[in-house]
Formats: sequence, C-alpha cells, structure tokens
Amino acid sequence: MSVAGTIVRGMRFLHTSDWHLGRSLHRTSLREAQEAFLDHLVETARDEKVDAVLVAGDIYDRALPPVDAVELCEDVLVRLRDTGARVIAISGNHDSARRLGFSSSLIDASGVHLRTRPAALADPVMLEDAHGPVAVYGIPYLEPAAEGEPGHEAAIGRAAARIREDAGARGAARTVVLAHAWVHGGQASDSERDISVGGAGSVPASLLDGFGYVALGHLHGQQTIAPNVRYSGSPLPYSFSEAAHKKGSWLVDIDAAGEVRAEKVPAPVYRRLSLLKGKLDDLLGSPAYGEYTDRFLAVTLTDLQRPGQAMDRLRKRFPHVLTLTFEPEGLTADGRRYGDKVKGKDDLMIATEFVRHVRNTPPDESESKLLAAAFENVRAGAR
Repeated sequence: MSVAGTIVRGMRFLHTSDWHLGRSLHRTSLREAQEAFLDHLVETARDEKVDAVLVAGDIYDRALPPVDAVELCEDVLVRLRDTGARVIAISGNHDSARRLGFSSSLIDASGVHLRTRPAALADPVMLEDAHGPVAVYGIPYLEPAAEGEPGHEAAIGRAAARIREDAGARGAARTVVLAHAWVHGGQASDSERDISVGGAGSVPASLLDGFGYVALGHLHGQQTIAPNVRYSGSPLPYSFSEAAHKKGSWLVDIDAAGEVRAEKVPAPVYRRLSLLKGKLDDLLGSPAYGEYTDRFLAVTLTDLQRPGQAMDRLRKRFPHVLTLTFEPEGLTADGRRYGDKVKGKDDLMIATEFVRHVRNTPPDESESKLLAAAFENVRAGAR
C-alpha cells in the first residue's frame, strides 16, 4: 500500500523458538553458543526494525532452569525491548508454564508478553501499524490430559476454535498465532522430547487454517509446512541428528491485506557438528580430516581390535570429540537375547566373553589368570 508514492510497510515479525537455554551437548556447555545466537537475534531485530519478536516455546531446556540460564533470558528480553520490538512468547513442553509465566500480567505493560496459561490463549496481544490492528494469539504447549482432552488433536483443535471465535468477535482481519506442537508434515530429530503421552503426538495442519501466520515451535529443523505455517527450529543443533540442519529464524512481513512474506535469517554457526567413521590411524594421520579439527565430533572406530587410549589420542588432533563408539569392520552382530548368550556358562566364561565383546579380542593368558583370581577371591570372601 502506498500514500502519495510512499510505500507503507506492514507489520514485521521475527519468528524464533526452542532456545533451550541451559542445555548442554553431551555434557559440553553451550552457554557461549547460546549467547552468540541471542546477540545475533537482538542485532537482527534492531537492523530489520522488527515490530515484534515471536518466541514459540521451549525457552528453557527444563522446568527448573539453572540460574545462569534465567539471567541469560532476562538479559535478552531487556535488550530485545530496547530495540523497540515487543516480545511475545509462549511456554513449550520443556518449560514450566507456571514459572515462566510468573508475573506475566505485571510485565505485559513493559512490552514483554508471556502466554503460558491455556485459559488465556484467546486473549490476544493487540499490535497496531499504519493499516490497523494485528491480533497475536499464543497457544502454549497443551497437555491433553490436563485439558480434559483425549489427545493433542482435540486440544489444539479446541484452542484454535476459541481463537477464531475471539478474532471474529473483534473483527480482527489480520491474525498471528504462536503454537508449540508437532504438526503433520514436520520432520523431527533426536533432540525433541516426545509429546505423544496422552494421545497421538502430531496434529493436522488444517486445524490452524484461517490464520494469517502461524509461528510454530517444538521441531528443531527450520521448515515450512505451508506458506503461512512455519517452524523456525532451534538456533543450535542439540543432537548429532541435526548436524546437517541450516539453523535460523524467519523474518515475516504481513501487509495490509494480511498477505504474508517470510525470509530466512541464518543463525551464526558456533561450531559445526560432524560424524566421523574409520580406523583410528586413518583418522589421526590422513590430511583429509584436517577440516574437522574445530568441530564437535561423534566418532565411530572400525578397527578390528579396540585401540588403547583411543579417546585421548583422538583429542590430540580433534579437541572437541564428544562421543566415541566401536564398530569393528566386518563384525556380525549377535542378535541373541542376553539370557541365551550366557546360558550354561560359568562366571569366568561370561567375563571372558564380555572382554571379547568390548574389544573384539579375547583376554590374553595374564588377563585370564587375573579374572580367575578375582572370581576366586570373591568366592573366598563369600565363604
């Protein structure tokens, strides 16, 4: 829309979710990486003159977040408001809705709007631009049993119906909905906590028809379900299943007619994740692996025998190895049940087979004598 040749911009949002503040990756702190992303988010909100930042749940990684995660959250909310943007956030399945929503009615006046109570999901945050009002609704994570619903589909369906009723009563032509849910068509990864307890976990996208834009949270991959229904994904990879993800946020514009345009905003890459597989000497000696020295790594060794001090040796070249597994090349897995494997064997035989299983080579003569002596000592002590 233009006035006297001047283009009048519509409402602009920055859609993000699944910060998981306080989370680690295989016991390695991600605090610096999360700080870097939040700095980027504030910079984007300022540079793009965003009207509101939408945070679609899982702000924290657990219901009782560590103190430094709470401080980090408070700091970024203050800085986002300093850009002039409003902040609208909902609780996810990792958050404690009660704790996150504490004093929400008091801080609404500051321009930070926390929507964590299911009873209030049809009470919108009303924003205004040159074209009129935009009603922003928040559907926090809904536990079907707590809501008296048979499953997630029923819970989300009832919530959406309540919002449509309120928007209709207000005559709200432009609507935005935040929701923390698993919508059909969304691709999951290993790091999302299952939300299927109490009914089928995923819900049809059709439940969210009729809204101008739906800002989704829960799934960690940035993805588009429909042109106006999108997941921003998590800002960092939180498992090696997300190693190939391109992380980011969505910059969303809604014009006077309610039409939506969304643009990807790539997130800064703190440290890439990669999976390496091969023999230890190859990984340590081949120049082909030089590019992996600064990455978080999950390493699988394929040596026929388990190398000694493998992790220490790997970390001399790859300081950020997080996991190490052993899959000897050509070894066929024994699919029998544990009870069948040990049936008819004495303690020493079982221990010997365990050593063989762990390192793919049986104990030598001195090790066998040591195992036998250990069992004899145990029996003597029992007597």
